Amino acid sequence: MPMTSQAPPEHYAVRLERGGPWDWSRDLREQDGWDEHARFMDALVDAGFILLGGPLEGGRDVLHVISAGSEREVRERLAEDPWAGNGMLTVTSVERWTILLDGRGVAGAPGPGGTGSGSTGSGSA
Repeated sequence: MPMTSQAPPEHYAVRLERGGPWDWSRDLREQDGWDEHARFMDALVDAGFILLGGPLEGGRDVLHVISAGSEREVRERLAEDPWAGNGMLTVTSVERWTILLDGRGVAGAPGPGGTGSGSTGSGSA
């Protein structure tokens, strides 16, 4: 019996917007539900679903680079975030992205925050 092969995951550029009950007077890690959100996001990173992610300049928008089988999978998994459920993060766009250049594995290439390597810690959104 022939085996069916699943298509390799594709990359997506996903933009989210902070809103709803977001308290603009408080830092990211001081928001209500931070611990739950951070655990959720860390699990997505550990699973290889989120490759890169974090807030854009200005603080309202967040950008993630995601590896997934479909746009539907992206939306469904992000909908499970506690901050999606209460309106603190809303997906505003999901675009398939063909990556032609990738310097993350190059020796000496800056990691998050331009430090050369390492992680930014719990929860990037």
